[in-house]
Amino acid sequence: MSKPVAIVTGVGGDIGKAIAAKIIADGYLVVGADIDLKAAQVACNELDPAGKLALPVICDVTDETSTQKMTEFARKAGDIHLLVNNAGAVTAASLHSMSVPDWKQDTDLNLNGAFVCFQAVAQDLKANKGCVVNIASVNGLGVYGHPAYSSAKAGLIHFTKMIAVEYGKFGVRANAVAPGTVRTQAWEERAKIDPEILDHAKRWCPLQRIAQTTDIANVVAFLASPLANAITGVCLPVDCGLTAGQTELAATFCQSTDY
Repeated sequence: MSKPVAIVTGVGGDIGKAIAAKIIADGYLVVGADIDLKAAQVACNELDPAGKLALPVICDVTDETSTQKMTEFARKAGDIHLLVNNAGAVTAASLHSMSVPDWKQDTDLNLNGAFVCFQAVAQDLKANKGCVVNIASVNGLGVYGHPAYSSAKAGLIHFTKMIAVEYGKFGVRANAVAPGTVRTQAWEERAKIDPEILDHAKRWCPLQRIAQTTDIANVVAFLASPLANAITGVCLPVDCGLTAGQTELAATFCQSTDY
């Protein structure tokens, strides 16, 4: 029997590759999509040197023609059961520094791209009672800078609920994962400027650590698995407690050393 097919966008990035690795281990054949074909090829080759369980494909998630080609490629590999909308990026850090093109670029990639990809595979997911996992962000739940990216991620969380409500009658589930700070190459690059940046970041997390890419991948795999068959329309933060609250604030408000 052929393996169920999962499409993972942004597979060339650290989180995308970790997600692909986990769901391959769970029995999927992964179509790893990325706008950078070389990055997709490198990631898929690392995951599966034999080239049978991780298949790279170029895709601009904001372009309908490109996503349709990606879908046709995936269909040749088998029945599409899972879409992981992971592709994303961020530009300006503040409203003061943001231009209109910056705003459009962030919202197009981080929100509209997820819709374009979903639209391309919606019929496949209906036919197979499939699953969507959207990679959102804690930025969609609170104010942590990067306003256009954050607004797009907030929209992505609501889009997830829309899929869950409208497509639930077909057996399709849709959930979102909201990572906080995750140890990726992007943060390692920032650490070259400020070697203590990750220590500054984990200060705000009750667990006093930041997430690893495998933490995100494990939650994606859970939401895509039969263990989550009754879960749809939720956004699950994977943020080491960041969105739950901060001990420094609790200590200030309560005037207690217990925090």
